[in-house]
Amino acid sequence: MRSAFATVPFYRERWALDGREDPVLVPGRTGTNGGAAPLAEAVHKLVDLVPLAGGAQRTDPSRGLGRVLRTARRPTPGSLIVLLGQDDLRPPADLPKDVRGCVADPDAPSASVLRELTAVLARGHRVLAVGDDKAITTFTAALPENSAHRVEAVPHRELDSLDAGPYGVLHDPALGYLGALAGCGRWHLDWPHVHARPTAGGLAFTLLRQESPRFVDVIPAGGVPGRIESCPRHGSPVVVA
Repeated sequence: MRSAFATVPFYRERWALDGREDPVLVPGRTGTNGGAAPLAEAVHKLVDLVPLAGGAQRTDPSRGLGRVLRTARRPTPGSLIVLLGQDDLRPPADLPKDVRGCVADPDAPSASVLRELTAVLARGHRVLAVGDDKAITTFTAALPENSAHRVEAVPHRELDSLDAGPYGVLHDPALGYLGALAGCGRWHLDWPHVHARPTAGGLAFTLLRQESPRFVDVIPAGGVPGRIESCPRHGSPVVVA
């Protein structure tokens, strides 16, 4: 947080004008929602989320997918991860060793994706399709019948649409993958890389290891009330929205 205040224009300006619990720049003021900012406001000023030293100026919707899949549906060596989205979506860069990833347009999957999918299934390996419910349904409908039923679905859930699964990953189009539904039935936060806290305006999230653009204490999904608890089975943070 101190680093963001010192080096990122968006936070320097916002916290200087509005005040902040830590650091306090305006005595006696703590800022709206304790200083947390709506994610939509931050994305609107994306260039100001780049540190003064420079960095990337685009969001990464596939950030963190490899880590949360270990919780949602742990891929085995040889698996293929098909990330469903438009052409400008980048393949996930943090998949486990010996797990391949690609991007497919759910409305018109390319011939190369279909060939790879068929080959992976023929070798007895798994194919996981990651996307929202509509994209997964559309994609599997375009596959041959003998392949479609073997594709494992990993549906996106945004903060305002968490459900009981049985499978799912917590996703935001700007922040990327924030957590996943574990076998215990709780939505586990990707806590080594993502921090969350409740505010009066909803749950606020910080990406702990993303240098640029920097997302610090931002409130996604228009603001969703919730809390962060410790999972009684695993002892790690879970999201209760």
